[in-house]
Amino acid sequence: MATKHPVKAVLEGGPDDLPERIVPITPPGQELKIPHRGGYEHFKTTPRHQDTPEGRLPVYEWWERTEIAE
Repeated sequence: MATKHPVKAVLEGGPDDLPERIVPITPPGQELKIPHRGGYEHFKTTPRHQDTPEGRLPVYEWWERTEIAE
């Protein structure tokens, strides 16, 4: 019986103080929006993969930051 593991990705670029660089992605292939320091860091898919301690994962690249509207 196979265990279902969440799909994960490696985050590349963006702020140096992001707490996690390997994050779950749902659904795969979509832009990621990571809450960070009162805003969101946006990452988009790349065709690249990276070998990690959790296996070979897709790389998502940082492309912009937006502020949370008040």
